[in-house]
Amino acid sequence: MIDSISNLYAGSNGIGSSSSKELDSTDFMSLLVAQLQNQDPTNPVANEDFTAQLAQFSSLEEMQNVNSNLQAMAALSQENALLSQLTTAAGLIGSNVDFIDPATGEESNGNVEAVRLETGLTLLRIDGEDVPLANVLEVHGSDESGNSGGDDSDDSDSDDSDSDL
Repeated sequence: MIDSISNLYAGSNGIGSSSSKELDSTDFMSLLVAQLQNQDPTNPVANEDFTAQLAQFSSLEEMQNVNSNLQAMAALSQENALLSQLTTAAGLIGSNVDFIDPATGEESNGNVEAVRLETGLTLLRIDGEDVPLANVLEVHGSDESGNSGGDDSDDSDSDDSDSDL
């Protein structure tokens, strides 16, 4: 059985064959196999030592799994943050905002026409110009051209009720 394990790892270029300076599970297994192959037959490795090494190997694998899970969670968190920014920015469509113009650095005012994500940055289309969400200073509400649709419908309903009397 040891011969089959050693043949499995015979193709590696030795310990630390990867370009990084860190040891991985393959390197650890290569060390363990080399230790078993080269042990003194008259004084073999104690069972307790062998068991401790296997426990370390198992711990290494679990730590690598935890690291992978943490990296996946960090990526998911970033995606959720971008989605949250996009959702928040979408609520600004049709609103009049004060912002710092990215081209001039001066404070300006305009209406939000659209929202998009570009390379992890939420951009607002304000009067034909792309402005990062972080440049928005103040939100004034809907376009100043008139009342919202809800107010107009309430007025027409009140006119109908007066005619019924």
